[in-house]
Order: sequence, then C-alpha cells, then structure tokens
Amino acid sequence: MKVLIVKLSSMGDLVQALPALSDAAQAVPGIEFDWVVDEAFAEIPQWHPAVRRVVISAHRRWRKQLLSSARRGDLRLFWRTLREERYDLVIDAQSGLKSGLVTRMARGTRAGPDKRSVREYGAHWAYQRQYRVSRDQLAVERLRELFSVALGYPKPDTAPDFGLSEQTWPSVSDRPESPYLVFVTNASWETKCWPEEHWVQLLQQATQNGYQVLLPWGSPDEQARATRLAEAAGAGVQVLPRLSLSELAGLLNDSAGAVCNDTGLAHIAASLDRPVVTVYGPTDPRLIGATGRHSEHLVAEGISCASCRRNECQRTGGPEAQCLRAIEPERVWQRLRHLQANAE
Repeated sequence: MKVLIVKLSSMGDLVQALPALSDAAQAVPGIEFDWVVDEAFAEIPQWHPAVRRVVISAHRRWRKQLLSSARRGDLRLFWRTLREERYDLVIDAQSGLKSGLVTRMARGTRAGPDKRSVREYGAHWAYQRQYRVSRDQLAVERLRELFSVALGYPKPDTAPDFGLSEQTWPSVSDRPESPYLVFVTNASWETKCWPEEHWVQLLQQATQNGYQVLLPWGSPDEQARATRLAEAAGAGVQVLPRLSLSELAGLLNDSAGAVCNDTGLAHIAASLDRPVVTVYGPTDPRLIGATGRHSEHLVAEGISCASCRRNECQRTGGPEAQCLRAIEPERVWQRLRHLQANAE
C-alpha cells in the first residue's frame, strides 16, 4: 500500500507525526509512505524507516517570490513531481488551507479531518473521506487517531514510537568529550522566549556542576542571542556553528539532557528520549507539548493568563511574557536533574 502524507511544516508538527507512521507500519504490513514537506524541514521525514520518498515544497519561499519562482518553473516541477504516482490514499495531516490545496493536487483518494476537526476551516473540502478527530488532545495522539481511522486499524494504546531508535546521526566536529547539555534559547515568537537573565543563571548553574553547554541557533538574531548569553555566562558555554537538523539531532541524542523554549528542537530532544525540560508561556503543552519518556513541561504557577496563545503579553504589553519570567531557573534545574536521575 502506498500512502502520501501532506504535512508541510513546522518542525515540531512534523516530529509529532512520526509515531503515526510507526503505528501504521506495525498494523499494515508492507505499507510505504511518501511525504510532502517544506524544504526547510525535508530532513525530518527521512529519519523514519517507513518513508520511501520525500516530495519537497517551497511554499514559504514561493509566496515571497511568486513571479520569479513561476518563471524558473519551480511550481510546474513541483506539480509534476507530486503527480508522478497514484496513491492508494493521500492523508492531509496538517489540515490547513495550503496543505488542503496540495492534497487536492495529488493523485489518489484524499482523506483528512472533517469540518469540525480541521485546523483551518475549508480544508475539509479537499477530502473525499473525512473523519471526526478530537482537537482536545495532544497533537501526537490526534495524528495517531487520524491515521488509524483513515487506514482502518485500532489506535494502539502504547506509548508513541517515533521510529528513531535505529537512526544513524552524522558526526559533528568539535563536539565536547565531557558530558554536555543543549540549551535551546530561541523560539518563533518572542513571547515564547524565557528571559535572558534566567538563561544566564541556568547556564552558570550547569557549568558549575561540571557540564559544558551547547547553544544552537537558526537565524542571525538567534545567533546574536546565543552569543550574548555565552558571553554573560562565562567559560563552559559554546555557541554552535550553523548545523543541519540531522546534526543537531545527533548532538541532542548524545547529550546528557536539554532545556528548551517551546520550539521544534524541544520535540526532537523529547522524541529521542533525552531528559528535556521545556518552558511554556503563551502556548498550551496539553495540546502541543514535546512528547517523550523523559520529557517534562514547566508552566508558570499562579499566572491566570498563561497559555493565552498571543504573541504579545497582555500584562507587559510587549514581547516579554510575564508567565515565563515567573518560572525560576532553580526550578528548571531541579526538574532537569530529576529527569536525568530517572533516565539512568
């Protein structure tokens, strides 16, 4: 059976879809998946052994450069690649308007959530088969349920299997030999970023306990933040060079643990079963929390407007989230140490 998955972005959302593939591979012998994904995250589907082929979209770039992309033939090439094969089933695992359009373009019976379950209303018009899937559950479980009803097998009640246990990760030069931690200090919204002074305190706590700490980044602004934090924290903190997602996954896989803002690398760390603490402010970990055997979500205590889903804090009137400031560095450190002890 050949199935096409349409899930274009983002990093965390893609990682959350991997257990659904593991369930399907176990339930449907011989099933093979192709996956349509944005070029920025094309490495992630390739990590799962059930994925045969990745079809790369560049919808973010095309949106900004529509005319030049059309002249170069990028859109025509994507159309041809997408329609090279006819699939037994096409599953829209993102259920947005863009993914619904891509699903409609593909060849095969189209399936996705019904009008009450889609992420963006209207996407369901692209599907020939529609399924009710509760949105009031963790994203990993929601996707596992969607695949089970679309492919016709009972949803397993086992812990999510991300299919990464046999993956070989690329090596990274200058990786510390001593035990190291990875702190992910960036996020897509400024209101998701833990205050820099909290990061500095946590960095100093980690280095005083004998760890080296690695700081990844993905943009010039994120690199500048990581550099500021490393300079303020002192010796033992290393700002990484620009790395691929697979290289970062390899570093996370061999680390002693991670502390993260609500960002995609938190999901990768958790999926690798590393001890990982993720701090949440305006987003709700009940629905999108990083999932893994040794993953813990920290939210502010006593802040009624936490999980507001806003990119501007209602209390401060700016990008700094009051709920994140209320999460103390000592609390984060103690939870990380607890997770490390349980993982041994």
